[in-house]
Amino acid sequence: MRVIAGALKGQRLAAPKGRRTRPTADQVRIACLDALAPWLPGARFLDLFAGAGAVGIEALSRGCAECVFVEAERSALRALRQNLERLGLAGRTRVLPREALATLEALKRQGARFDVIFLDPPYGSPLAAEAVGRLGDGLLLAPTGVLVAQHFTKSPLPPRAGSLAAFRRRRFGETTLTFFRAAE
Repeated sequence: MRVIAGALKGQRLAAPKGRRTRPTADQVRIACLDALAPWLPGARFLDLFAGAGAVGIEALSRGCAECVFVEAERSALRALRQNLERLGLAGRTRVLPREALATLEALKRQGARFDVIFLDPPYGSPLAAEAVGRLGDGLLLAPTGVLVAQHFTKSPLPPRAGSLAAFRRRRFGETTLTFFRAAE
């Protein structure tokens, strides 16, 4: 696994051992980050269910100011911390070693706001829909921000979640990216 574009292009990324965490495929990562290009310069980025951090690190490489990574699985956390340290990104990142849904509520209480929120929960779980539902109140997303959910194609997300509306879907076989923003 490597960083695909930006200042860190070509840098190798550690991946967690085992099968509990699945990295985002390069094709999906390229499409996602290319679509997010208008939001990335200077952005605050939230990477939920971050795994080894490939998506958030790619966002940092492409100009994000800072990234918060949320991951609970131990081997993924080891790989994530190793990647951030080796790439010299510690000053622009924060790692929250906690369960993602509970962390959303804690971030809301802290008044955190993000320009981009990306989530990629384990496939086959209801966590994508649940996380999007909890983010639908718009409290964590900046007014002009975007939320991207990576999910199993056979488990589509609703077109609306509270104050958020889906405005784009990209399908890659069994994987779909659904993009949300504040409803107009």
